[in-house]
Amino acid sequence: MAKSVMVIGLGRFGSSLAYNLFQQGYDVLGIDKDEKVVQDHLGQITYSVQGDATDEGTLKDLGVANFDAAIVAVGTDMQVNLMASVLLATLGVPLIIARAKDNLHAITLGRIGVHKVIYVEQEMGETLAHSLFNPDVLEYMDLTSEFGISKIRLPDNLAEKSINEVGLGGIRDKNGVSVLAIMRGRNVTLAPEKDDKLQKGDILVVAGNDDQVEKLHTA
Repeated sequence: MAKSVMVIGLGRFGSSLAYNLFQQGYDVLGIDKDEKVVQDHLGQITYSVQGDATDEGTLKDLGVANFDAAIVAVGTDMQVNLMASVLLATLGVPLIIARAKDNLHAITLGRIGVHKVIYVEQEMGETLAHSLFNPDVLEYMDLTSEFGISKIRLPDNLAEKSINEVGLGGIRDKNGVSVLAIMRGRNVTLAPEKDDKLQKGDILVVAGNDDQVEKLHTA
């Protein structure tokens, strides 16, 4: 039986999330106060309904306590975001995920019973900042202010060469970057050897200084 997820707020983020969850096989109920938005989602997800997620009766009528998870995707209205989260916790939803604008907001959500917090703008901003002038960067996670882990598309000029040849053998190598994994289709090689050959189309998970990772596509 497919897991069921309620998505509250069908704006750009909530809509994309709901659609992708539906495509992955989840039963998705989307709720939004805008009737036009709800109509636009008919047939795109399992169910879409117009309703006020800050009204306890509405959530009870929708059977929210029977869902496996609920996601508060509302980002512009802090009051709705917090009120909906409080009600979801009160009604005993087993997994509550909510969108937060900043650390203070996240702390507040945690204290009222939210299990997981997501920073949409921050995460998108970090990824954009690291990919704006380097189209090879697909994802980014910072570990310190200047050092992080990136998932990058292998630049064509580095294909058919070994990790050692292109200087990706570690922080002491010429590019100062370590390859943690190679993703090739459905195959993943963890901690590859320095003499492993890179192929066109490879996705690399690398760790290194931000500047060094940025320079890879011109290496």
